[in-house]
Amino acid sequence: MRTGQTQLFIPGPTNVPEVVRQAMNVAQQDMRAHDFGDLTLPIFADLKTLFRCETGRVMLFPGSGTAAWEAAITNTLNTGDRILIARHGQFSTLWAQMAERLGLVVEAIDLAWGAACPVNEIARRLGADREGAIKAVFVTHNETATGVTSDVAGVRRALDECFHDALLFVDGVSSIGSLDFRMEEWGVDLAVAGTQKGLMCPAGLGILGVSDKAMAASRTATMRRAYFDFADMAAMNAVGQFPYTPPTPLLHGLRRALDRILREEGLDAVIARHRRLAEAVRRGVAAMGLEIVAEHHSICSDTVTAIRVPEGVDARDVIRIAYDEFNTSLGSGLGPLNGRVFRIGHLGDLNEAMVLTALSVAELALVRAGADLRFGAGVGAAQAHFAAQRGTAPRMQIAAE
Repeated sequence: MRTGQTQLFIPGPTNVPEVVRQAMNVAQQDMRAHDFGDLTLPIFADLKTLFRCETGRVMLFPGSGTAAWEAAITNTLNTGDRILIARHGQFSTLWAQMAERLGLVVEAIDLAWGAACPVNEIARRLGADREGAIKAVFVTHNETATGVTSDVAGVRRALDECFHDALLFVDGVSSIGSLDFRMEEWGVDLAVAGTQKGLMCPAGLGILGVSDKAMAASRTATMRRAYFDFADMAAMNAVGQFPYTPPTPLLHGLRRALDRILREEGLDAVIARHRRLAEAVRRGVAAMGLEIVAEHHSICSDTVTAIRVPEGVDARDVIRIAYDEFNTSLGSGLGPLNGRVFRIGHLGDLNEAMVLTALSVAELALVRAGADLRFGAGVGAAQAHFAAQRGTAPRMQIAAE
């Protein structure tokens, strides 16, 4: 029998705050009523603020971030178009696979899992593309499988310095609403997010930021689409409605989540909180004597940390023990990292006490799985970080032998 609260430390879906859950407990309503826009139009406006998107628009597609991926591709590109993408983790790899399945020619830059998007190599290839064969560059802003954040602004600079007209696609599913993301300033044309991560809602809505340039491309693109057509969505969104049935309770939850982010805590404070909590996780992992997957501290993600287990320990055992014995979900290693890595998701509705819980359970599960480490080492390092952040220098750190 399980007692107490289940602890969720995966990088999505994330914890849903009680006020958001309560906001979704609404009766069904008429989505064609003349006042439905009273709910939806402010949501569209606030999502533009969240994306820092001034001149473009933000669309909501029932589905996940993957649905928004497909909408972005099918509305702006043509079968046979060449795209440039760095593959350096599970989600960048899946995005490339989708592009191939939809009939695009994928020019891939394959990197070690743990590396960031290679801005210099992208610049080199764009500079060599004299004929403009590359129609889009795909960047995974935050690779959830490896805990790595890439330099989107750097890719935009590469495009501009090469005078290249390719569209810039960005997967921001595990970054938007948690990390610094600037769609307008970085010249992003298609930005993909979902409700189930930094937005602290259940899965069910794919969110897509669309620049004016991308909207123009959608009017001449010939790839087949129906449900995901931008023209249908834009026409109905203008009056606060959708071309098909939206998940109305989820819209109410999103409304409440946006209020928390933009008005109660503030977007800059949300970003700073994620940075503070992530640094505590990383210091805790280092104090345990473990390594992370990210190749350098400068590219570490502030929403998820991928942690290598010691030699002789199976990460799947760590995850199973945490779940079965301590009622705690840790993220699994994906693809070639399966069995070698576990992940701690630290995004969305999270605070210092929750981070300490994640580290303490990770220590317990690691030791139960055969790791040789000191109890309290990781927790103590995180505590020291939090104390210093609040201006309290601890006299000593105690770790049980």
